Amino acid sequence: MTIEKKFVENKMLNEERKVVGVVALIAMFRMFGLFALLPVLSLYVSELKHATPFLIGMSVGAYGLTQAIFQIPLGMLSDKIGRKSVICLGLFIFILGSLVAAYSNTIYGVIAGRFLQGAGAISATLAALLADATRKEVRTKSMAFLGIGIGSSFLIALIFGPIIAAIFGVRALFFMAAVVAVVAIFLLLLIPSNLTKTNTRVQLKIKEAFKTKLLIIDLHIFLLHLILTMIFVVIPFLLLDQLQIPLIDHWKMYVFSLLCSLAVTIPMIVNDGRVGKRIYLFLSISLLLFSQLIMVFYSNSQLMVFFSLAIFFAGFNFMEASLPARLSILANDELRGTSLGIFSSFQFLGAFSGGLLGGWLMALLGSQDIFIFTSILILFWLVSLMYAKD
Repeated sequence: MTIEKKFVENKMLNEERKVVGVVALIAMFRMFGLFALLPVLSLYVSELKHATPFLIGMSVGAYGLTQAIFQIPLGMLSDKIGRKSVICLGLFIFILGSLVAAYSNTIYGVIAGRFLQGAGAISATLAALLADATRKEVRTKSMAFLGIGIGSSFLIALIFGPIIAAIFGVRALFFMAAVVAVVAIFLLLLIPSNLTKTNTRVQLKIKEAFKTKLLIIDLHIFLLHLILTMIFVVIPFLLLDQLQIPLIDHWKMYVFSLLCSLAVTIPMIVNDGRVGKRIYLFLSISLLLFSQLIMVFYSNSQLMVFFSLAIFFAGFNFMEASLPARLSILANDELRGTSLGIFSSFQFLGAFSGGLLGGWLMALLGSQDIFIFTSILILFWLVSLMYAKD
């Protein structure tokens, strides 16, 4: 194969670029509604009636449980009736959950709304739709674009979430989540129906979606989001109470650290296919460990917390983009929606577990002990990767 022919095969077609762009925008709008709440929700619900540290943690991670429960059945359903129908259904449920949380005056109401938000579990179906409409030669690139879109949503949410919450209140973020989900439904209309693959006679061999190589990737994403949610249970309190940073200024810490992290993340994503995923996976987990060790010893310094967040985001964003791309390539074509559903279930189950663990540790021991726990957990993760077989 000539270099010119290989270049052409690795270049996205116009139809592929259109679908990738629309899917990325839908994911961005939906995830904005969740990400914007992440840096402020624990502070907000701590002032609500019946709030306890454990319930605070649950409110942060609640959406993850219903996401974990419904990703697989919705992914399977999308293999049978089509991706667009399932995505539309999920967005409607997400809108309902956002409105329930917005109108709630107790922490229990917010938790109920968060559970409903999570029940609109379409992450796997979106990834499957993207995989349906792209060739294997550009699959990793298209998944990387999706990851970059979600990462951009994360960045925008970290900028505007604390600002909007400080000016209009956290309730406004729930209403905004509902509005952007409506926009996402209209964006879905831009995707031609003939690009989605529907097979009502597909024989679902579930065992194929639980192959060892796929399960290892599933476990990686579980741990990644468990750690993310755990630290965001406590970081808003750390910034506000310990570092004396007003809520309206929290975005500066998040955004500038995230922007700095791109100097590491982007080269890792670009070179991932050439150097090998195992090397960069090891590096990204090492970055997570380093970031948490900084938090253990230097969380009283604004500069060191900033440095820690930048390192954490570098490792996190690389794994967030590369893991689903790897899984979509290894998965059986007919079970791609199901396999990505299992992947997303592990991802959001990690978010739910992280919220519960973070709230429990904060109540039992103290906020600083969360960073000790995550450091130990990442260390075991890193050691297990060193001894794992390819």
